[in-house]
Amino acid sequence: MKFQLILKRVFDVFGAVIGLVILAPIFFIVAMLIKIDSVGSVFFKQERIGKDGNPFYPFKFRTMVEGAVSKGLGYTVSNNDERITKTGKFLRKWGIDEFPQLINVLKGEMSLVGPRPTLRYQVEKYNEFEKKRLLVKPGLAGWALIHGRNSLSWKERIAYDVWYVEHWSLWLDIKIIFKTFYLIFIKQEGVYGNNGINDPFI
Repeated sequence: MKFQLILKRVFDVFGAVIGLVILAPIFFIVAMLIKIDSVGSVFFKQERIGKDGNPFYPFKFRTMVEGAVSKGLGYTVSNNDERITKTGKFLRKWGIDEFPQLINVLKGEMSLVGPRPTLRYQVEKYNEFEKKRLLVKPGLAGWALIHGRNSLSWKERIAYDVWYVEHWSLWLDIKIIFKTFYLIFIKQEGVYGNNGINDPFI
């Protein structure tokens, strides 16, 4: 298992470096579109809780107006959310807003595959079973993501995440990565929750 974890880290670094190099031109274009479309920074950084409960700040392209958390639905997002910018709608649909998290993968704060990063207020509500999802690094892609993404309730998502933690293997990671590409770029499902609004985990 220790050797597999070393290979997972090597796989993460290699994948993050290759991804950042290939995506650099797209990052430049996206940054320009964000600046033209709305006032504010290109990147959105907000605290998330990672492995072993440690906080970190994942990079995302900003898809909403500045100060969006203090407006409208707060941490929750809907498909007709007025806080989402025109460029943001496109970025969210294609999952491009998450690509800068390759930087966090390179830094060792995230992995290419793992449970999605979560907010502190959510972690503070976890029971012992739910805390198991914090035993591994959060990821860009994940077992829960390919089983429904945001269309799942938080209870369902966490159940999938814990299953991943308990059954992890490099082969499973590779399988998840390929299925993630299919879900995001072909099926384009689960961008928002049921009835068009994401589960707030209340």
